[in-house]
Amino acid sequence: MKSEVAENGTGGKGIVFVISSTSGGGKTTLVRRLLESVQDLALSVSHTTRDSREGEVEGSDYHFVDRHFFEKIMKSDGFLEWAEVYGEYYGTSRTAVESIVRKGQDAILDIDVQGGRQVRERVPGAVLVFIIPPEEAELTRRLRDRGTETPAQLEKRLLAAREELALMPFYDYAIRNVDLEEAAEALRSVIISERCRTSRRPE
Repeated sequence: MKSEVAENGTGGKGIVFVISSTSGGGKTTLVRRLLESVQDLALSVSHTTRDSREGEVEGSDYHFVDRHFFEKIMKSDGFLEWAEVYGEYYGTSRTAVESIVRKGQDAILDIDVQGGRQVRERVPGAVLVFIIPPEEAELTRRLRDRGTETPAQLEKRLLAAREELALMPFYDYAIRNVDLEEAAEALRSVIISERCRTSRRPE
């Protein structure tokens, strides 16, 4: 299906950036910093069927919906990408991303590797960035400190993290998030560099 999104990167339209990481890798924190420091970026807020966590805001962190509503959008091809993660659905609205790039802004998608692979197939001009978490001991500490998982769920997430790391070569860029400031600057540099590509300049 041809769309504004599928044509991004040419004719003055915005770029689609996919930011992925393992659970606890820090991508959401980095995305927030990116949006504060770089102009003409817009976050595409994902839909999810999971319950909101403490401090999360509807329409800002996620659009929290029930399974029936999510599946209705899914069946009508309303998602640019979607995935089932730990028994819950997550998806990126096709219309929302098209609206962003049509205005000439760059769209930021804070999604997992399953979604990243779908975007790669559907949006040839998309740029994929993988945030590498710190060593496993530090990652375990971060996940434990969140206090949102049981020990069994924590182990499941660590296993998933190892599997997701194996897909890192599928991405265009990889940034290790050990020092938050350095990782944030590296991510900012990726955005600026991609905007400067001659292939993205209008004829």
